[in-house]
Amino acid sequence: MKIPKAIQNLIESFERLPGIGPKTAQRLTFYLLHVPQIELDKFATSVQNLKKQTILCSSCFAIAESDPCDICQDERRDKSTICVVEQPLDVMALERSGKYTGLYHVLHGKIDPLNNVGPDEIYIRQLLDRVSVVQRSGSALISEVILATNPTMEGESTAMYIAKEFKSQNSKVKITRI
Repeated sequence: MKIPKAIQNLIESFERLPGIGPKTAQRLTFYLLHVPQIELDKFATSVQNLKKQTILCSSCFAIAESDPCDICQDERRDKSTICVVEQPLDVMALERSGKYTGLYHVLHGKIDPLNNVGPDEIYIRQLLDRVSVVQRSGSALISEVILATNPTMEGESTAMYIAKEFKSQNSKVKITRI
């Protein structure tokens, strides 16, 4: 039996998503065949609007609906602390905990030489510039940068690289690794 082209195309699209193998792609596709058309239309609209209705915050590089993002605009946040994370999902996880009240900086990756990701491919330079501009201006001084990259070899090397860069700039910012 030949699989209809529309089904095959959707299966292949799902397979390109991280963590979705051929079997899961097939299950998702055949599940969607049985969803009412109105629900399928809502799903398609959500996918279409994903990039249209989101932007990167020019300050912290979190994904948001406005620039600056809600966190960067929030006057109640502790502006003296920046928590550096690898991905936007990390911000969401920390915010759900409700324990951290400072600002964030999202790298959008980690240094990973095996996959040709160096410091210039992620938002490290922007972090260094962000902290040094605030220090030079003398406004609400950033006193601490918390390196909350994942505890993998790549995450550790990213944290070490950032700490070394701050040290080489003779930065007076306290660097904390969690």
